[in-house]
Amino acid sequence: MIPQGLAGLETQLWLWMIAMIRPGAAFIAAPVFGAPQVPLQLRAVVALAIGVPALSNIAFVLPVDGVVSASGVLLVMGEVLAGLALGFAVQIGFSAALVAGEVIGNVMGLGFAGMMDPATGAPSPAVGQYLSLMAIFLFLSTGGHLQLAAIIVESYRAIPPGEAWLGAKSIQGLVLFGGNLFAAGLAIALPVGFALILVQLVMAMLARSAPQMNIFAVGLPATLMAGLVLIAIASPVMADGISAALQRGLAEARSLAAGG
Repeated sequence: MIPQGLAGLETQLWLWMIAMIRPGAAFIAAPVFGAPQVPLQLRAVVALAIGVPALSNIAFVLPVDGVVSASGVLLVMGEVLAGLALGFAVQIGFSAALVAGEVIGNVMGLGFAGMMDPATGAPSPAVGQYLSLMAIFLFLSTGGHLQLAAIIVESYRAIPPGEAWLGAKSIQGLVLFGGNLFAAGLAIALPVGFALILVQLVMAMLARSAPQMNIFAVGLPATLMAGLVLIAIASPVMADGISAALQRGLAEARSLAAGG
């Protein structure tokens, strides 16, 4: 016989599990939280700390047949979909820095210099890693992680558990927002990339005027040096572009959380 004090323990554990699903799914897809360096135990604790207060603020009842049923499976799937959509919207804004790094690295001739990206764990050009670290610092310094947590909490009011199926309009908006990734990445890379293209045009004119000059021996060091100097000069401007991309990602996540 179960003691009287533990009679509601199973129900409470199921409620905690439901509360952890949406924040946990969002953290898997979101930047910083989804990095391989973040321990799984830490994600679970933070997801529980965010999900339990959010779930307690709404009227929620477990399915009559239990979580291990058709209605329970649909409930879990809806929570996973909503969490992944919120985190992925922020990730799209974050990835604009990686696109900019790819563009600048290829123009500088550093496309072959692959390094491990701390955010994704995948190899990326050296410039992409620099801009990725800048995006991480900007995301944390501007309170992006706190805004993401607030967005997850707000989403429980507009799309409560059991009704967390995103509509066709929301999914279409998220897909169309993904197109902004390339535009934002090119906008971030434009100051440095355009100047490097001018440097390469100068190298091409020198190669035409002095055919005996080894353009590869002169052009690559000149492009690398110009790229490093230009990145140092344009870093504040690129930081503004990255911050704007992150804010657009958070705004898209906030729109999804509102059911729009």
